Amino acid sequence: MTPPEPAQAGARGKRSDAQRNQKILLAAAADVFVTSGVDAPIRQIAAKAGVGMGTIYRHFPTRADLVTAVYNHQIEECAQAGPVLLADCASPFEALQRWVDQFVDFLVTKHGLADALQSDSSRFAALHTHFLDRLVPVCGQLLDAAVEAGEIRDGYEPFEVMRSIGNLCIGRETDPRYSPRRMIELLLQGLRRPRDV
Repeated sequence: MTPPEPAQAGARGKRSDAQRNQKILLAAAADVFVTSGVDAPIRQIAAKAGVGMGTIYRHFPTRADLVTAVYNHQIEECAQAGPVLLADCASPFEALQRWVDQFVDFLVTKHGLADALQSDSSRFAALHTHFLDRLVPVCGQLLDAAVEAGEIRDGYEPFEVMRSIGNLCIGRETDPRYSPRRMIELLLQGLRRPRDV
């Protein structure tokens, strides 16, 4: 195999640098969205990422572009986590628990997305379809593995489990006494197969 031409190697280096910088920006934006909402000042995201505001606008000309990119990035991270957790965890149920925890983080991150994209409802509709297309099969894979291992009962659809988790996340922002994660843990325990006494 011949080594790449210097110009090609330089272009690849720039591409990988640009991708790495974009991931840093998206991670910073996601963190800021969690704490300050999707209307947070761009300068706050720039400071978190350690870049100038111009860098953000170069990658994402509008706030909707940034929110959409964060949303897509979070979907992909969540989708890719499922198979990795199944391979790495001690049991499929543990993989399911850890994936649900990441899914809840994602739901918290996307809070306010609809408002941020309300001027472009077609974009939001496409994102919601992408969300379902990517994550429902991953949730299904985790549920199937846990059923096959005899850890949870059969008969639960991935969409209804995800929808239930989403519903349990509502209200977190307005009531500091409410802990969605505690309720979600109860939901997951309710899927467990009764142990023989």
